Amino acid sequence: MAGVVAGDGGGRGPGDRPSHSVSLSSIAGRLGLMRVAGGHLDLTGIEVTTAEVNRPGLQLTGYLDHFPSERFQIIGWAETAYLSGLEPRMRARRLDEYFAMGFPALVVARGLHVMNDMVAAADRHDVPVFVSEMDTSRFASALTWLLIHELAPRVVIDAGLVDVHGEGVLILGDKNLGKSETLLELVRRGHRLIADDQVEVRRISDDHLRGRAVANVGFVIDIPGLGSVDVEELFGIGSIRSDGRVTVAVVLESRDLDKEYERVGIEEQVQEVFGVRLTRVLIPVQPGRNLAVIIEAVALTHRQRQLGYVAAAELTARGQE
Repeated sequence: MAGVVAGDGGGRGPGDRPSHSVSLSSIAGRLGLMRVAGGHLDLTGIEVTTAEVNRPGLQLTGYLDHFPSERFQIIGWAETAYLSGLEPRMRARRLDEYFAMGFPALVVARGLHVMNDMVAAADRHDVPVFVSEMDTSRFASALTWLLIHELAPRVVIDAGLVDVHGEGVLILGDKNLGKSETLLELVRRGHRLIADDQVEVRRISDDHLRGRAVANVGFVIDIPGLGSVDVEELFGIGSIRSDGRVTVAVVLESRDLDKEYERVGIEEQVQEVFGVRLTRVLIPVQPGRNLAVIIEAVALTHRQRQLGYVAAAELTARGQE
């Protein structure tokens, strides 16, 4: 069984992370929501703290026990039809009780008409109401995807991250081994820079990491003796990527002549990064080695493995025939 190596690259552990939130103004802007109630409210001051969303069913019938008031609320055609069929005084009372629970916001999907009773109750209890033209399921999916990514636990790791042939290659290792120069060469060869030196890694799920540059750093590579290189300005918009999935970890280390390095490649090694197991490739660094070409081969080999092809195992099998 492949060993798990943790700790390379530094960074804070999951237990040290703060909780995260996303402002309602950011959500409304990114999803193109139109506000129809709560116009007096400052959306930048309303924070959503959970990726769970709620479609009220029982709540609109008057059952409010165990109500998840921290969740974003979504209603569609069925809920609107039910409310429209209620006697006006009953509908006003149910909506007043519902909005009194104090959730972050409500979105009416499918571009449906927002009834006056709903607007009145929302304004009375300081809950913003929005309308989306998307159908209910599609909007719920888009909102959940946004919240999962924005609220994901995160850690800053001392590493570089580059998209090589569609694989997110995290480059770890001690300083002065040529990580930045290797990233620059990879960009020159047509691959896309995500981050140099430090990567903000977000754990989307138990097997999914995404990385991006630390805020306010931009797409800059620092080269000793040359200084800061603005990749976007030098190589164009096609040379950068705002974020990407991290799929393989490359660890650079100074070559140790007394150490035996992997030469066959049948058994896949594993690097644990922020609680997620990634394919790990240890590359000894010595003068004359073209690290960019090797990392390209690492990315393509990893993709082959994901498709079920292991070159070393195939060659071994042929030799035994």
